[in-house]
Amino acid sequence: MKLTKSISIVMLLFYSSVTFAQGTTEDYQRAYSLRNKFSNKNVFYSDVNPQWIADTNQFWYIRNTPEGKVYVVVNAETRKRKELFNHQQLAKALAGKTNQEIIPTELSLNNLNVNNSQDTLCFNFNNHNWQYLSRKNQLNDLGELPVPPKQKHWMETDDEKDGQPVISPDGSSLAFIKNDNIYVRDIKTGKERQLSKDGTLSNYYSSYIQWSPDGKYVASCKIRPIQKRYVYYVESSPVDQLQPKLHKQEYAKPGDELPFKVPCIYEVSTAKEIIPQTDLFASQYDLNNLQWNSDSRAITFEYNQRGHQVYRVLELSAETGDVSPLIEETSDKYVNYARYFRHDLKNNQHIIWMSERDNWNHLYMYDRATRQPSHQITKGEWYVRQVLDIDEDNQQIWFTANGVQPDEDPYLIRYYRINFDGSQLTCLTPDEGMHTAWLSNDKKYLVDVYSMVNKAPVAVLRSATNGEIIMPLEVADISKLEAEGWKAPEVFVAKGRDGETDMWGLIARPTNFDPTRKYPIIEYIYQGPGDQYVPKSFKSYNWYMTSLAELGFIVVMVDGMSTSFRSREFENVCYKNLKDAGLPDHMIWIKAAAEKYPYMDIDRVGIYGCSAGGQESTNAVLLYPDFYKAAYSACGCHDNRMDKIWWNELWLGYPVGKQYIENSNIENAHLLERPLMLVVGEMDDNVDPASTMQLANALIKANKDFELVVIPGARHTMGEDFGEHKRYDFFVRHLMDKNPPKWNEIDYQKQ
Repeated sequence: MKLTKSISIVMLLFYSSVTFAQGTTEDYQRAYSLRNKFSNKNVFYSDVNPQWIADTNQFWYIRNTPEGKVYVVVNAETRKRKELFNHQQLAKALAGKTNQEIIPTELSLNNLNVNNSQDTLCFNFNNHNWQYLSRKNQLNDLGELPVPPKQKHWMETDDEKDGQPVISPDGSSLAFIKNDNIYVRDIKTGKERQLSKDGTLSNYYSSYIQWSPDGKYVASCKIRPIQKRYVYYVESSPVDQLQPKLHKQEYAKPGDELPFKVPCIYEVSTAKEIIPQTDLFASQYDLNNLQWNSDSRAITFEYNQRGHQVYRVLELSAETGDVSPLIEETSDKYVNYARYFRHDLKNNQHIIWMSERDNWNHLYMYDRATRQPSHQITKGEWYVRQVLDIDEDNQQIWFTANGVQPDEDPYLIRYYRINFDGSQLTCLTPDEGMHTAWLSNDKKYLVDVYSMVNKAPVAVLRSATNGEIIMPLEVADISKLEAEGWKAPEVFVAKGRDGETDMWGLIARPTNFDPTRKYPIIEYIYQGPGDQYVPKSFKSYNWYMTSLAELGFIVVMVDGMSTSFRSREFENVCYKNLKDAGLPDHMIWIKAAAEKYPYMDIDRVGIYGCSAGGQESTNAVLLYPDFYKAAYSACGCHDNRMDKIWWNELWLGYPVGKQYIENSNIENAHLLERPLMLVVGEMDDNVDPASTMQLANALIKANKDFELVVIPGARHTMGEDFGEHKRYDFFVRHLMDKNPPKWNEIDYQKQ
């Protein structure tokens, strides 16, 4: 009897060790296979992306059916749907022209444009432009697509030297830049006249010249340029040669000098100059949006003060040269100019303006005469996200907002209509979910697509007046996805550091989840201010969470304080304090989740992220080693003095001072006690890769053990496929205390 009992216990322990194994070869292969199993190909009647047809009340979209793609057109007035064209005929015609096999249900017509009568389709296919006359079944090859011009890198600033000559309102003259000055040429006679005389190579006039509506004046900014900073990259393994290449990229950093602009007006007939005093725009981060008032008596422009604590809409009189503020935003922290919206009404008497001045982002009606808001259009403890359309004749605004509806996720975006006077706020998308909608040109209809992380997408046609459903369009079918083992992540809510404010996040579990097991926790973090990051819409596969969880982890993500779209106060926690990263909220949130779910092992918590998330994940193990036990950090801006100017001067302030040192991972490198893997692309064109290398140098000097992975040729990256595998192994090793499987044991063909 005792022998039998002993054997049973041994067998149970053996069975348990096999069943409860985590981080095994099988787990890795299953994790990699989810990319394919959970792809959109197993979701049908989803991804509705409607395109309204010109000025009609008809739109087309692609139905993703089990049999393939079907292009359909919907008539909003008759509520009828049909195929946009004969798929078999077009596929046959394309096959004949291209000598390729074209499957009718796999047509991909890029940049498709449909005329009002829907009998002419223009699109790109196989690197050619095509025109298809559907009634005649006639396909015309319009030739190869032109080679697109090389785009400037997004870090390059516009020197405003490449503008073309600008024709006067009456068509008689051209204004242009010559020898750094403003000239005007009579088109009929060819005679040129020089208006400005003081432009030089180091203080020149912008080529973006603006004529006044009455043609009497031209306006342009005089620009004093600066010596630009460049970041240099060595590409170790170029594909076209054996030897490395040296690259350089324009890259302004916090504290760098910036160009200085002065708006100037010239009377065309006399060359009289109107040059303003610069007191109201003296400390420039940026000066832009130069435009004439409709009465030709003044120009308006916008001034963003260095340090972002003042933002002004200014008016320069063409008659007196006086500059005065129309609108002024101030803050003791920062004016978040990324929340920008301004609309000058046609009557030239009012401006619709967006502001966070009452702690929430709202719309205001400004009176040009008084230079004060006449009233607040939207109001409440919620957040205007985007203005979609303005109907001045009927005095109505269509916009998106979050947080209006009580007792639900405050980040969910809905669509609204409101009158100029703030009356009749109407929700046009009343169903719970994250909404994306498309308004018809006549503002009568709205195509609404909505979902949640745990609710499949639904598409409907609504009235843009009251939000009533006119016609159902699609309900996504995820039955095949669920048959592959897909389960939605859980939306989890817990109080933050203040004990009052709800923090919203996600919990992802493996497909073979067993609540009797114990799971290490990994947090994916991207907590940079300026947005919110926890997904709210349906995703069949979450690259940051799904496969990592499948190895035997619980993967979480949460938006803590210092992210956006809750309130100004909620976001302002980040000011001069990026090292906070919402981590006090995150830790409390994770503890609350672990208290509810004992299978979450609060003693084994890891964290990873890229870019700002790379900075924050390293910061987590440096400052909170008792909670975070391991960190994987890719392409982190580990010292904000090394990073791009706009991100850092907005959140950390200007001038560059001790706050930059206090927030630096490099300054805190000596605190490292936990495992850390640093990853960087050698060609990172977003965050200077020197930031990661300087952190590595500081860790070496502090005699700290860490891992450094450099990806040849990679730019701003989480680590690509190689780095993903390294990340899997890193957390298996340090949170599961197991040796991960050898790479050659994993059959990637099963992906």
